[in-house]
Amino acid sequence: MDEQTKESIALFRYGMITPLLNDLVERKAYLEQQAQKTHDIPYYGEKKIAGKTILEWLSTYRREGFDGLKPRHRGDKGNARRLSPDQQDHILASREQTPDMPVTVFYEQLIKNGEINAGEVSYATMNRLLKNQGLTEKETKGARRKRFAHGRVNVLWQGDVSHGPFIGRRQTYLYAYIDDCSRLVPYAQFFDNEKFDGLREITKEALLRRGVPKVIYADNGKIYRSETLQFACAQLGITLTHTQPYDAQAKGKIERFFRTVRTRFYPLLQANPVTSLEELNERFWHWLENDYHRSIHASLDGQTPHERFHAGIEDVRFLDDPSVLDSVFLKREQRKVRADGTITLHKTLYEVPPHLIGQSIDVRMDENHVYVYEDGQATSEIVPVTFEDNAHVKRDRSPFSFSQMSDTKEDD
Repeated sequence: MDEQTKESIALFRYGMITPLLNDLVERKAYLEQQAQKTHDIPYYGEKKIAGKTILEWLSTYRREGFDGLKPRHRGDKGNARRLSPDQQDHILASREQTPDMPVTVFYEQLIKNGEINAGEVSYATMNRLLKNQGLTEKETKGARRKRFAHGRVNVLWQGDVSHGPFIGRRQTYLYAYIDDCSRLVPYAQFFDNEKFDGLREITKEALLRRGVPKVIYADNGKIYRSETLQFACAQLGITLTHTQPYDAQAKGKIERFFRTVRTRFYPLLQANPVTSLEELNERFWHWLENDYHRSIHASLDGQTPHERFHAGIEDVRFLDDPSVLDSVFLKREQRKVRADGTITLHKTLYEVPPHLIGQSIDVRMDENHVYVYEDGQATSEIVPVTFEDNAHVKRDRSPFSFSQMSDTKEDD
């Protein structure tokens, strides 16, 4: 099974657990509903999935992240675990039913009910599991207040693209996200096309500037359905969800923001037109920060978007390692390396390390770089073949040269 297939399976599994991950559904009803369906699973085909299996995927994701959802060979490479996956899932599921119970009492209840054996599972082991998942009594009190509370900042971002003004004969497009709670715009920018590169840029900037949302809610446009965005959200623990087709009202807040841009910003351009895309963005960002973000919003009880967002800043999860964005938003392709050590990408010939000849490789790229990935890690950056340089490369003489073949024939 190649890496691309493993990632497709992991993405399917992430899609199954994401409603549970961000508390978008009632757990029991969701698991029962999914268990009754037949799912078309990448590589495996049509199968039914038990609710217990979905909970195992959820527990694995919480422990290991997106890579933990990829199929793997059996065995834990010598690292024994004291709690089996079934035991962990059962303890976590039981804990979520009684989040306020002291851990000591919870442990005693599990033993009393015969759900765990004290000789097999120590209190320290169970407490460590609960602490890693944020399920000790001190942590769950705060978590319960946040549950289903989509009125908190960075719980939900709405994203969309709107037609912008013309610069000369060029149509521009405004890409934007808006925070559902504060109406603050994490990031927005004008581009001269509707390609995925624009969405990637504003998403990366929004995450760097304003932290990581739990849910991104967008329409069914091609760029929001892209596999690259799905992989990136899965790696970052973001639920990517989409509106129903032709349901513009579902994205009411981002649509109202675009209307505000049309009524308050575009008139400024009529009085003083811009002459370049760079000038348009500079003036837009100045208006966004000094006018929109600092003006009292009718639905925020006398607060500005800036004030409301910063009042909830303790709820914001920022990236531990911002450099991860450079890799998670790379486009992915699968290629078979030819006998001459080359592959073709978008009608361009690339030379890859010779040890990969004959193999199917995982290639990831942006508009400037192309990388070869092995076992989920970038191992080399590849560049287009330069035929002029290759013509002057000194090569070892072939053991089957024409002169040698002629000599052989004469000897015969």
